[in-house]
Amino acid sequence: MNPIWAVILPLLVIPFIQFFGEKRNNLREASIIVTGLLLFLVNESIYQAVINGELAVSGEFVMMPGLSLALSAEPLGVLFGLLASSLWVITTVYSIGYMRGHNEQHQTRFYTCFAIALSAVMAAAYADNLLTLFVAYEMLSLSTFPLVTHAGTDAARKAGRVYLGILLGGSIGLFLPAMVWVYAMTGTLDFVPGGIVNAEQFGPGLWVLLALFVFGIGKAAVMPFHRWLPAAMVAPTPVSALLHAVAVVKTGVFSLLKIVTYIFGVDTMLATGISEWLIVFPAATILIASIIAFSKTNLKARLAYSTISQLSYIVLAALLASSTAIVGGGLHILTHAFAKITLFFCAGAIMVAAHKKDIRELDGIGRQMPITMLAFFIGSLGIIGLPPVAGVWSKVMIAQGSLQSGEVWILAVLMLSTLLNIGYLLPISIRAFYFAPPNAADSEHAPKSEPAAESEHTSDAAQQADSATPATAGHSVIQEAPAASLWAIVMTATLSVLLFFYPQPVIELLEMIQWR
Repeated sequence: MNPIWAVILPLLVIPFIQFFGEKRNNLREASIIVTGLLLFLVNESIYQAVINGELAVSGEFVMMPGLSLALSAEPLGVLFGLLASSLWVITTVYSIGYMRGHNEQHQTRFYTCFAIALSAVMAAAYADNLLTLFVAYEMLSLSTFPLVTHAGTDAARKAGRVYLGILLGGSIGLFLPAMVWVYAMTGTLDFVPGGIVNAEQFGPGLWVLLALFVFGIGKAAVMPFHRWLPAAMVAPTPVSALLHAVAVVKTGVFSLLKIVTYIFGVDTMLATGISEWLIVFPAATILIASIIAFSKTNLKARLAYSTISQLSYIVLAALLASSTAIVGGGLHILTHAFAKITLFFCAGAIMVAAHKKDIRELDGIGRQMPITMLAFFIGSLGIIGLPPVAGVWSKVMIAQGSLQSGEVWILAVLMLSTLLNIGYLLPISIRAFYFAPPNAADSEHAPKSEPAAESEHTSDAAQQADSATPATAGHSVIQEAPAASLWAIVMTATLSVLLFFYPQPVIELLEMIQWR
């Protein structure tokens, strides 16, 4: 199967989205789901080809010697393609319940930009060289900007400026010069097993080159290039799910894994030790972002800083440059995606069903929304890295990789991070199931949420519905989210658990990476 079909299919559904529009929304969303299923089948056929040792490639568009746009399949890209295509279907189903239940405007534009973003993700997943990856990376930034600013409020527009400013600033100011430097020194930008850079040719500048990639790929959200991510939480929850689990951040960390593996090469990384001082940045991001998460009472803001922390596990895996760590990083892309999208789906369900976004308002909500909050608990276990959810396996492999690379101190970072994860996630489930719901008197003195810049956008209709619901009604009027959203929540939570019991197919795929 030619990988070009994975890029084209999401674009082919756009005319149908536009044709059906708002008046025939059932047909509009059905066309997206059908296309998503076809996209998954395309990625599945590419997966089968790679497993069978076949080479799935596209034709290339040559711009000049050593510079071309081309696609090919390798294990990291196949995993990313399968992940994104499967979650596109689930997120679309969730969006049907959320966008309608929340009375969101401009849904046709929303689904159109979503489709363009998925096309960019597919191009990044199967990029055969740095130039193709860079073009897909920029296309993804531009296509998700309208999603971040979907609400059209001043807060949304401000968040959009921060989002685009940091991502484009980093990619043009750091990522692009790094790419030009590689081409100038090697005459190619192709991804090659074992890497294309020569340590003797670059000399001391090799660590500078690596730093340009690490900080230039702002989608990986390594501090201090992380502010775009919490700012973007003003967007609707399906967009947050797209940002955190399906597309944007995963493209960032995937890009770093691929660059380390196929541009630098693990042998060069280990022989030169160029990443030793850079490891401090993702290690610090893991801990600092977790500590900041403690201070956030807005649910989506807490989850946003959790994502920043978890992404740096994958950056850390890339910089450790051991095969075990990189396989663990690739696995963590998958395990974190299912767990975090579950958490964001639950946050959106709470917003639609209960109009609540402050963690201090969630006492007893598990009695009214038991399925949602049980799924939230499962997602939390996945982020923490506890059985029976799959996050434990990727974290164990990254820990093993740190020992192989001689960075024993990383184990302390990982253990402390786990304790911090427990501290800012499990109390939410405890409050939901074991605290008494607030009575009418408590409701009148309910805590105020954090500023709108880090909270869920509420449409005018939803605000009216919220104000029409008397505080004295309390928890009695709260029920589960719409069926479509609830189905998506159950699906991602179930997949997180199943992946705990059946991680081997993913690990076997990643172990097919050619290291040299």
